[in-house]
Amino acid sequence: MTVMQRFNGRAADALRPLQFELGISKYAEGSVLVKMGDTHVLCNASVLEKVPSFMRGQGKGWVTAEYSMLPRSTHTRSDREAVRGKQSGRTQEIQRLIGRSLRAAFNLEALGERTIHLDCDVLQADGGTRCASITGAWVAAALAVAHLKQQGALVADQPVITSQVAAVSVGLSQNQAILDLDYIEDSSCGADVNVVLSSQAVHADALKMIEIQGTAEGQVFSRHQLNQLLDYAEKGALELMHAQAQLLQAHQIHY
Repeated sequence: MTVMQRFNGRAADALRPLQFELGISKYAEGSVLVKMGDTHVLCNASVLEKVPSFMRGQGKGWVTAEYSMLPRSTHTRSDREAVRGKQSGRTQEIQRLIGRSLRAAFNLEALGERTIHLDCDVLQADGGTRCASITGAWVAAALAVAHLKQQGALVADQPVITSQVAAVSVGLSQNQAILDLDYIEDSSCGADVNVVLSSQAVHADALKMIEIQGTAEGQVFSRHQLNQLLDYAEKGALELMHAQAQLLQAHQIHY
């Protein structure tokens, strides 16, 4: 199969440059700035010694998320949603996606009756903000769980996080599959698919789907093309998970 070259020189199946920076926020139990190309998202994990009312008395914890884009994260300034008085439908949809994705990686019984609250703030947007948020939020959550273990707040022999989670976008450009779309590609693609995956071991056979969001953007796509998009998504997710694992190993973080 011939791999196309994109306008920025990337191969069709290549991720943007990836970087994680830990400890950005002084007070959060877990904090990471994730950079996927020119998309930069600050992910903070806070441990709250309480659960929502509908979870009380069940002996289980909860994982939830909030998502926002800073006013100048894009080419033109946008108002803060707090000023508007309500969150947009897009914001609500993305933060629910982040929460669902991270809960799929947790043993909520082992967490105990506490909440890990993930705040994902987009500092700079160049496409794929929800995917970067999920990938970074998993790292922040792992840091928060490691903090709880260091404090002796968790049962030692019960894993709280049972798998890694990463997300990546794929799409069709000029009728060809591409991985990890930036804004220019996302705004002009024929089809756009966001894929969230989990894995208990970082290899292809262990990958499981958490969520697939796929939309034709002026171009319908075939089952064969969807299969190729998912192949690219799996390749990208494995690379992201390798980077997550190497990061935590390098900092001797045990979650």
